[in-house]
Amino acid sequence: MSGFDAQRNKGKALTMSTRDPESLLSFLVKLGLKDFYPNKLKQQSLFEINQNSIEEKEVLSLEEIPLSFLRKLFKINAECRSSIQSSIRPEENIEEDKDHSDEDSVDDSRDDEVNPLDLIVALFHCADSILQQEMALKMSMCQFSLPLLLPSGNKSQCTLMLWALRDIVKEWRPHDMSESRGFVEDNIVQANIPFFSFVRLKNSSLSKSQILNHVLSSGQQNCNIFIHRDVEGGAVKREIANGLVEVCWYLPSGGGKLDIFPEPTAFANLRGGICESLTQFNFLFQVSTATFVFLDSVEESEHRILSSLQDVKSKLFLVINRKGGNDSEEMMSVKRLVDELGLPKNRVKVNRKSSNVAEISKKLCEVIKASLLDVKDTMSIEDMVGKAVELGLSVDESKTDAQRKAAEEIIDDIGERSILDYKKQNLSLQGANWKRLSKLEKEECRLKTSGDSGLEEYKCKLQEEKRQIRQEQQKCDASKGMKSFIKCLSTSDREKRDIFLKWMKLKFNTHSRVELSKLRHKFKEQCEKKDTKLIAELDQALVDSSLGTEHYMRDMGLIYEFSTSISTTADEISQLPGLAAEMLLDGYPLELLDGDASNVPERWVADVLMELHKKVGQRSRLLVLTVLGVQSTGKSTLLNTMFGVQFPVSSGRCTRGAFMLFLKVGEDLKSEFNCDFIVLIDTEGLKAPDLAQLEDSYEHDNQLATFVIGLSDATIVNIAMENAAEMKDVLQIAVHAFLRMKEIGKKPVCHFVHQNVSSVSAHAKNMTDRKHLLDQLNEMTQIAAEMENKPSIKEFTDVLDYDMDKNNWNIPGLWHGTPPMAPVNTGYSEAVADFKKNLLQTVKKDPGNEVSQIPEFLEWMKSLWQAVKYENFIFSFRNTLVAQAYDNLCKEFSQWEWEFRKEILTWQAQAEVEILNADNESEVETWNRLVSGKKSEVSDKITDQQTTMRKQISDYYKLKDKRVNLIEKYKVDFLNSVRCLADEIKHSVLAQLDCILQLKLSLKKVQDIQREYRVVIEQKVMKLLSDCNASTLTEEELTQEFEKMWAEATGNVSGLRERDIAACILKQLTKDFGNHNVNEALKKVTDLKEMGTVPFKTKRDHVDTVMEKFKHLLKGDLQSVADRIIDSCTRFVRDKVKTDGDYQDSFTKDLLEQIDESLKQGNNHHTTNIQFEIDLKLHICGIASREFVKMHKRFLSDNNPHTQLEKYKTQYLSDFLALYKKEDHCQRKAKGFVQSCIKPAVKQFICGSLGVNIVDDILTGSHSAEYGSRTIFQYNIQKELLQQEDFKSFVRYIANYEIYVKDWIFEHILQKMSEDKTLCKLKNNNLQVIDKKISEAIDRAAIGEDGAPLPDNKESITKLISNMRQHLIKDISLSVEAEKTTLFQIQSSCHSFIKCLKDSMKELKDQLEEEFSNSDDITETLNKLPIKPQDLLFKRVFGCGRQCPFCKAPCEAGGKDHKQHHAVIHRPKGLGRFRCESSKKLVTSLCTTDVHSDRVFRNSDTKGEWHPYKNYNEYYPDWIIPPDSTIEASDYWKYVLVEYNERFAEKYEAKPADVPEAWRRLTKEQALKGLRDAFNMK
Repeated sequence: MSGFDAQRNKGKALTMSTRDPESLLSFLVKLGLKDFYPNKLKQQSLFEINQNSIEEKEVLSLEEIPLSFLRKLFKINAECRSSIQSSIRPEENIEEDKDHSDEDSVDDSRDDEVNPLDLIVALFHCADSILQQEMALKMSMCQFSLPLLLPSGNKSQCTLMLWALRDIVKEWRPHDMSESRGFVEDNIVQANIPFFSFVRLKNSSLSKSQILNHVLSSGQQNCNIFIHRDVEGGAVKREIANGLVEVCWYLPSGGGKLDIFPEPTAFANLRGGICESLTQFNFLFQVSTATFVFLDSVEESEHRILSSLQDVKSKLFLVINRKGGNDSEEMMSVKRLVDELGLPKNRVKVNRKSSNVAEISKKLCEVIKASLLDVKDTMSIEDMVGKAVELGLSVDESKTDAQRKAAEEIIDDIGERSILDYKKQNLSLQGANWKRLSKLEKEECRLKTSGDSGLEEYKCKLQEEKRQIRQEQQKCDASKGMKSFIKCLSTSDREKRDIFLKWMKLKFNTHSRVELSKLRHKFKEQCEKKDTKLIAELDQALVDSSLGTEHYMRDMGLIYEFSTSISTTADEISQLPGLAAEMLLDGYPLELLDGDASNVPERWVADVLMELHKKVGQRSRLLVLTVLGVQSTGKSTLLNTMFGVQFPVSSGRCTRGAFMLFLKVGEDLKSEFNCDFIVLIDTEGLKAPDLAQLEDSYEHDNQLATFVIGLSDATIVNIAMENAAEMKDVLQIAVHAFLRMKEIGKKPVCHFVHQNVSSVSAHAKNMTDRKHLLDQLNEMTQIAAEMENKPSIKEFTDVLDYDMDKNNWNIPGLWHGTPPMAPVNTGYSEAVADFKKNLLQTVKKDPGNEVSQIPEFLEWMKSLWQAVKYENFIFSFRNTLVAQAYDNLCKEFSQWEWEFRKEILTWQAQAEVEILNADNESEVETWNRLVSGKKSEVSDKITDQQTTMRKQISDYYKLKDKRVNLIEKYKVDFLNSVRCLADEIKHSVLAQLDCILQLKLSLKKVQDIQREYRVVIEQKVMKLLSDCNASTLTEEELTQEFEKMWAEATGNVSGLRERDIAACILKQLTKDFGNHNVNEALKKVTDLKEMGTVPFKTKRDHVDTVMEKFKHLLKGDLQSVADRIIDSCTRFVRDKVKTDGDYQDSFTKDLLEQIDESLKQGNNHHTTNIQFEIDLKLHICGIASREFVKMHKRFLSDNNPHTQLEKYKTQYLSDFLALYKKEDHCQRKAKGFVQSCIKPAVKQFICGSLGVNIVDDILTGSHSAEYGSRTIFQYNIQKELLQQEDFKSFVRYIANYEIYVKDWIFEHILQKMSEDKTLCKLKNNNLQVIDKKISEAIDRAAIGEDGAPLPDNKESITKLISNMRQHLIKDISLSVEAEKTTLFQIQSSCHSFIKCLKDSMKELKDQLEEEFSNSDDITETLNKLPIKPQDLLFKRVFGCGRQCPFCKAPCEAGGKDHKQHHAVIHRPKGLGRFRCESSKKLVTSLCTTDVHSDRVFRNSDTKGEWHPYKNYNEYYPDWIIPPDSTIEASDYWKYVLVEYNERFAEKYEAKPADVPEAWRRLTKEQALKGLRDAFNMK
């Protein structure tokens, strides 16, 4: 055994015996780290967002130190080492022993103090492999020294920290590259650079760490790379750090005078004396270019160690600190050593007592520079492994061998191939096919290159090509490397998985580093030369030459994306989303948007996130933050510093597309933030002006910005104020995206971060800069608003809530000095921490708000991405979350509307009865005053209801669980609809009150005549009675006498005079036109009843323009409009005629208003002239006149006095006979009163509220959902159409939608009312109500004004009936004539009459119940109702009645007064009678396709000029026609057109459409599924 080896072994034994094996454990217990030892502390624990991570509080205990240090380190706060004991140290001065032999510690340290070196050693012992690497990386950024050899714990070996340093990559520029401006980029452990070690003997008063800092900081502000006794905590006695070897590197910048050394140089520093750490010393000596030993004197053991070394003359330098004279004992020991080693003078540096640190440092620099000139062989840290093993040191990387080999197997497969070739062969799924698929999907939306083929045919071709690509992708087998990759990810040991991924990253980076460095250098050169073609080529080359784990993750995602449905997917493939979800939870980013193909693998992303959703127990409320900015402006660094995460950072365009990363929110903040995760989205840099000239650059960036801003709750826009062009570009893109978000109901928070701006700059300058920024934002807002056709938006504050002070942040530069030796600027870290705190405060979600969980986030993402693919984003955006929120509000609005209507209808029914009950003897003026009072009363009531409904809407928008933010823009529409509804109801009620007044006047005339004849009859009966009383006659004789008298008395009864109804209608029509020329035409009409007897035909002179005449001849579309109006108006007339009552002039007024409204809607598609209006109105009024004449005649017949008297003939006879015989006729009189007076009134009451009852029953029953909203109604009606398979029904639905809907509703009511005798039950319910009211009225009427019962005489009966009338004045109207007739000459007493009256009421109730039970003519009942339920339901679901200007699909927007119309599904335009002008074939294209293509249209609105479909809103600004949400959305109408193509062609007098072959393959089931999906029905 050589002397060196013996000494080494002796040193090892010494090391083991002098170190307390329990010292490490006791120190870990002291810091609360015991549970993490060994290597159990994971970096995931640092990612959690909790109170401590947001607001760094003072350390109050030793246990808080480690995590506080790590959090600051991960925020690259260079003060993390010096701020670990400030708050737990007492306020006292600690005297330092300047002469103590240990440079870094004193003996009187306190137990509550910690040396930073001990802390670092403890943390490296506790950290797992990945955290060790991240700590080393962050420490390197802060320019801290790093552990090279970690001292042992618990008698284990000292460890070479190769793995921990493995991930550090540095850039430098040696002096020989200064001219070329080239640079070296290398992994620091692989770099062959000179290595200088610094050690000390036991007796050494110089601080080598302090001197090294001076050496390395020359020319820069002094940086404490190594901790020394003068830094905070550096003087605390070390407990476990002796034996630690730290390393740092000096890297030149190529700056000549700035650089201390011309070449990169490594410096190692051994803590403690060499005797304590002999193994470490021997290792350092053997691997070093030179070793510097600091000493004051030499002890015997040290003399032996140093004298046993080999190559001392070339490798050993002594740095001697001289404290006494030449002959002192200390100097003698040094001299003996120098003589024995034979060291030349230049290897021994003696420092005089007067020398300071700067002088010593300067001398050392000169020595090191001189040494560098003689360096022949250098050794990388990687190459030191052999020597470490030889000396018995352990190597941390040896634990990762299995993962390294697995990664190498994959890398070795690349071989000599270029990365581009390798990717084509081994990662083929993300190759040309995937990129082609992406282009096809965009082309499917934009339809730019359809050529001459039909758009729907072209879309089918694109679909077919997509299908073929998907098939090809499905056939691709995973490569061997890909299979190995997935296998390694599938391990249950997460640390092994993490290490494998890190090895993959390291190996890929090493493999592609040289090539990428060259390309980036060339790229920068060409950007300066502005060579567009070369820039584009180099940009692509950078993409092609990049290879990393993200490419493998992407391919893994695409394997899943293109696998067939889950049920048939191979087991290992179905596990992939679960693997990725686990990685997301462990802090790995997931690629959201593939930046190379500009595509989102929707199925993959959705299933990964849904797996995550399941893994966290479906508690996945998200708060999403995004950063945007120009490339290489520090976006990823900003996120990394804010949250301690690891988005990739390097020069050039590093991040491609967008990546998302999940951070758990701590339990202490979940309720405050109202979320479970904060999601960070890091995006590729928006292209700098150098790339802006490249094709599609702005479009690509705009899509990206729109997509990520749309997903985010807060967006950080990273801008550089010094580059105005760059700033404008980014602002324009960001503002454009924010504008789009405003229009679709998303309200993100926005903060502008200005990097490289000193935070201490003058306030005035900051204000000027912010004002300038706001001016820029306003300018960009106007540009974006113009592009999106939103002229009302003028300023940025119209788009977002923006505060110049609160939404702008100045962040100083990252580096403090000149890289690569510059440390991180502490101000950067602190400014970022402050920004983070404020940002999270501003985006805190209101705890009451409904927060997006993963399923909602995915739905939003899908809709955003779909809309982004279209050029016109705002009009393309369709989202089921928005649709659901809108539909929910529509349902609520419909319910509020019904409550409003019901309230007024109930009031109206009572008011009508009250008017009819007005005293017949009163003057007409009294009735007018009554009606005026009622009008005033109802106006106030309507205003109150309107206020209530407006409040209901406002309150709804304050709810937290209805996603009201998404539908904010519709709020005004709904509020306006309330006003519109109130106006409509008011108009209807006031008109009805006028009608009731007219009816009252008509009835008065009838009743006056009836009273006149009744009085005559009664007089005659009494005279006859008087005559007959004188003699005794049989009943037969009495009857004969009565008959003779009756014939004489009623022989000359005459009724009301018949009005000329046709003349009345013609007069109203003339007044309606009010034009002299038109009146001339109307004067030619001799008999209006003769008009409209033959079908109406449109003529050429019904239109003025040539275009319209041509269109009319070609299509006959105007005829369809006319037929629709005639059908609708005829139905209106017949509905009026079916009711009881007389014709009133208001009927004609309402009819003419309806025609005008229909013409107004028709004129949206046709420019007709006055002749068309005259002919159409004459035709309809002709039909109306004949119907209204019939109605009038029926009223006259029903109210003929002779008929009325005949009804009571039997009763008068009975009264006559009873009076003659002096019989008690109380029961008969009571029954007669009930049957003649009360029964008609009761039936009227039942019918009066039956319409409202029926609607209520339907809206609260099992079919209520069908009328929930217009959208749901449309779905149900179309679904039923398809199931019935009746062509005529389809034609009626398309051609006369209003009539079809009314019929459908009527049939539905009939069906519902016939089920379980529902109508009978409703009638009985009303019967119970009125029966109870009458019973109560009888009881109350029997009590006099004095509170006592009425006297029991016959005179009291009149008072009883009068009282009853008063109590029932708002409920029923009792006929005065019927009462007078039935109670003629009543002889009964009041009390017996009351008893008989109650008995008769019971009989009436039973009688009516039986009638209702036996009645089966529901149609007749419905037609006779004064308030028709079919009309009420129609108003609820029909809406505004507008139809799409192209395909005639009905509008489904909520409310009536909405600004924009929309329909869920549009149809092939051929179904709306469109045909090709040349071929006369029905058109197959859908307007949802056309409006996003380059196709053109013309019609009367464009005055025959061709106009681009995509600019349709110039002519139809009130229609919004988004694209179909999926290709399947319009399958329903495609199927219908295919199924009935020939029949539609025949009906429309056209040729059948040329339908795409793909449409012919559609089945009925697919059509129904398309319908279900389009309407979002589950």
